[in-house]
Amino acid sequence: MKRLDLLPRCAAVCAFLLFALPSVPGQPPAAEPPAVERFAGVDLSYVNEVENCGAVFRLGGKPRDPYELFAEKGANLVRLRLWNDPTWTQYSTEADVTRSSERAKKAGMQVLLDFHYSDDWADPQKQTIPAAWAKDIDDPDKLATHVHEYTSGVLERLGARSLLPYMVQVGNEINTQMLRPAETKGEPIDWARNAKILNAGIRAVRETRVAGISPKVMLHVAQPENVEPWFAAAVAAGVRDFDYIGVSYYPKWSSLDLPRAEKALAAVSRRFNRPIIVVEVSYPFTLSNAGDKAPNLLGEDSLHRGYPASYEGQRRFMNDVARMTLRVGGVGVVYWEPAWVSTSCKTRWGTGSHWENATLFDFRKGNELTPAADFLATIISNSRGQ
Repeated sequence: MKRLDLLPRCAAVCAFLLFALPSVPGQPPAAEPPAVERFAGVDLSYVNEVENCGAVFRLGGKPRDPYELFAEKGANLVRLRLWNDPTWTQYSTEADVTRSSERAKKAGMQVLLDFHYSDDWADPQKQTIPAAWAKDIDDPDKLATHVHEYTSGVLERLGARSLLPYMVQVGNEINTQMLRPAETKGEPIDWARNAKILNAGIRAVRETRVAGISPKVMLHVAQPENVEPWFAAAVAAGVRDFDYIGVSYYPKWSSLDLPRAEKALAAVSRRFNRPIIVVEVSYPFTLSNAGDKAPNLLGEDSLHRGYPASYEGQRRFMNDVARMTLRVGGVGVVYWEPAWVSTSCKTRWGTGSHWENATLFDFRKGNELTPAADFLATIISNSRGQ
């Protein structure tokens, strides 16, 4: 998610591709290149909360469970965020993630677990250290221990319930220095410190095994123009054991339009030989709001030229992002918060949702699914290079 602080069975995975993952410099190649799947994803971190606040999701006017609905539409991956100890909310906690993981499993979908390593939102502007670790902020070794033990503990408990995620994000939009004080810029990055923290998290994922299987590892950076320099610095610092490159792409916060974003991501794919997943992207289907008191984040400044804020604009944008991702050697796209609809519940910045005009449910029609959800089928069905 981006900058909230600026406001106040359908198909199991199909089309398996043999995708060799040559190593980045300094890392031995895998003995046998693994099969890579296509990931058609939705981030459903808000679903438990908005449902508890009365939200109902519809298809053809009939109420539907959003997990089952998205699975029917082609989704095979659910992304879930996790905060360490958020005293300001009961959601996106380990207990909440466990419940959501159970729902994803029941619907036949895999989980991408997104560790924020914070008690609050982590993004390029904020990577605030959890309160419980703050006393050790100047000791990279202790921070690495915290990250390793916390990551291991969460994964072991999920694994014990047969809920081990398929994939783990070691950090969320980690463009800047991780585990730092609030209200700091986090630049330049202390790469010796950052690498120690990241490698501790990665090691925890690799060490977690259930029935001989460990989750895959993703590292996630916001906006295509930032990906290549960040990963170049990370690899040079010794962060090399990752399976996927995760990217956020929002026209509002990116300096690149779709053609230039494609060029940037193609360069990343060639240089680092890792499949790309766009794990955060969305687009407004309207510039109006639900009449709530939570100002929307995505307004006219969020529009990409040639894609109006309409059903058709949202649908074409998402399908074009999906095709662009596949052309650059990517393997998936995840829609960010398609179900963060407006309700009577409050955020810290207002009552309602800051995202209802960019979900995949139209508040003007009782939260009816919008046509843009067909990007999920595009990911699964399109052959690479289209």
